[in-house]
Amino acid sequence: MPKKTATQQISRVARPRLYEQLVEQLMDFIESAQLGPGDTLPAERDLAERLGVSRATLAQALVALEVLGVIDVQHGTGAVLVYRPNVPSVLKGLREHRSRLPEIVEARSTLEVKLAELAAARRTDEDMQAIDKALDAMAEEVASGAKGAHGDELFHQAITAAAHSGVLAQLMTFIAEMILETRLESLGQPGRPEQSLASHRKIADAIRAQDSEAAAAAMLDHITLVSDVALLK
Repeated sequence: MPKKTATQQISRVARPRLYEQLVEQLMDFIESAQLGPGDTLPAERDLAERLGVSRATLAQALVALEVLGVIDVQHGTGAVLVYRPNVPSVLKGLREHRSRLPEIVEARSTLEVKLAELAAARRTDEDMQAIDKALDAMAEEVASGAKGAHGDELFHQAITAAAHSGVLAQLMTFIAEMILETRLESLGQPGRPEQSLASHRKIADAIRAQDSEAAAAAMLDHITLVSDVALLK
């Protein structure tokens, strides 16, 4: 058997994903600008121009850093640096986050579809009021230009409560932090807050009509929608 040449034996090194490259650039910028915890990053338009990327690409990298807790993106204020980690630890965190996403989606599609089905069958008038209040809260956030993350969280909490299943509620509490990752990731996609709100309204309408089958189907459609994120493409 002929021996392999040295060139043949060298395995191809995977090219870093674009968002990973951009995160490295962002960390380098933070370092060179000597930004510290509590400092605000430049506006997205300015930062995109400095880094030579589109605002859409930059937004995806900022969402990833927000998920990792490196920055806190506040509507009307911008991205505020929470802490300044080293680049290797950030990239490691990003890869771990990306690998977790499919399993988090799998768990949500299992638990929340059943919760929606049960909520339609068991909800009280008080439960419905809580669901509607959460919808109103998210609508106000989205109308103001925010992502609607708080209203989104309230909505899913209201659905869980309306199902009146203590064990399922405990399971949802157990994965709450992981769901937060998917929530931030999803609502960071262009146009997604408005799409998510419309999807929530369909779920609420089915629960209001006490149609368990329609509620489960609407929730499954919703989980499919919010699982469509750039990080997994």
